[in-house]
Amino acid sequence: MKTMTKSELIVRLAERNQRLVARDADEAVKAILDAMGAALASGNRIEIRGFGSFALNYRPPRVGRNPKSGERVPVPAKHVPHFKAGKELRERVDGQAPIPPPTDPGDG
Repeated sequence: MKTMTKSELIVRLAERNQRLVARDADEAVKAILDAMGAALASGNRIEIRGFGSFALNYRPPRVGRNPKSGERVPVPAKHVPHFKAGKELRERVDGQAPIPPPTDPGDG
């Protein structure tokens, strides 16, 4: 399985949008990710139709164990980001829906 990195995402975005300079694609991706991180950090939910939603899940405090010593360790409560794929994305990944071809915004 291959992993797409942020830099590969930027390159693909620039390739698919010929009028978009690589530097602008870089700034756009960073701005989107920063905005998403800020929204989650402030407790908001993010929903991208056809893709999925990001939300925070609460994990209550618990007692864990140090794997090396077996000692009991208190683990504090925390919020963790959670992604839930939308129906369209699940179907595309499962191979039931065709992958749409790239579009050029200037074609309209």
